[in-house]
Amino acid sequence: MQFVVFSIAYPLLWLVSKLPFKLLYVLSNGVFFLLYYLIGYRKKVVRGNLELVFPQKTDCERLIIEKNFYRHMCDMFLEMIKTMTISKEQLQKRFVFSNLEVLHQLENQNQSVMLMFPHYASWEWVIALDAHIASKGYAIYQKIGNVHFDKMVRAIRQKFGTTLITTVDTREIVMSNKKNGILSMYGILSDQSPMPKKAQLWTPFMGITVPVHTGAEVLCQKLDLPAVYLKVSKRARGYYQGSFELLSERPIELPPFELTKRFLQKVEASINEEPAYYFWTHKRWKHKDKVPKAVMNDSETQRR
Repeated sequence: MQFVVFSIAYPLLWLVSKLPFKLLYVLSNGVFFLLYYLIGYRKKVVRGNLELVFPQKTDCERLIIEKNFYRHMCDMFLEMIKTMTISKEQLQKRFVFSNLEVLHQLENQNQSVMLMFPHYASWEWVIALDAHIASKGYAIYQKIGNVHFDKMVRAIRQKFGTTLITTVDTREIVMSNKKNGILSMYGILSDQSPMPKKAQLWTPFMGITVPVHTGAEVLCQKLDLPAVYLKVSKRARGYYQGSFELLSERPIELPPFELTKRFLQKVEASINEEPAYYFWTHKRWKHKDKVPKAVMNDSETQRR
């Protein structure tokens, strides 16, 4: 059944990827109308998230963010499909990087890097970075259930040199590269929501206490990897810019969870700067009512 679904979908996706960008965005406008006005895809989740984190904004202000988010989401989804056939030259033109010297300085010191970024603006086109670094580039991702779509996604994201590794294999590969002296850069989306029972850290994110993934921090401290935040800005439709901010050159010297908290502060700054580009369909705050009593007590003590 998986193969049947893939066999039907793949030719359509490939044809869409061949569209020139002008037509791609005409199609995106149509997809936006369908998803937002006719289907109402996850509109309840998006609206609930915006009301939760922006209670100070008016209904009208949140509605503007909501619509702009759906327009951006449709653009990004089609841009992801476009990656199937996009040329290296096109990608480099549409996703540029400033202050690359932050990464190059660490590379010159023979240091591998943990590159942390959120589901914001465009994370699919971050693969453009591979052309600008001397390190071996890795992207950490969650395996897709359909093996055929998983293979397709791997091929798309690896077409310009980035190597994809699953979350399950990450620790082993990072430690092996460290042991063998392989200069590496690991890109990781670090704003997902972990299961409450597995969460080592509960902390405010956009003012709401939630469980937070700390896997990137654990690896950074165990292997003494510098951590860098990648801030992505949308300059225009289909054009993005990435800039780099050093979170810590020596995470091993930081108190527990300080690195993760620094990362979240950077994410919050990006969201507050332009809220429409965050991935609001994700149920990021779904565990807000499951805060452990110990965490609640600590928060109450700090307020006093």
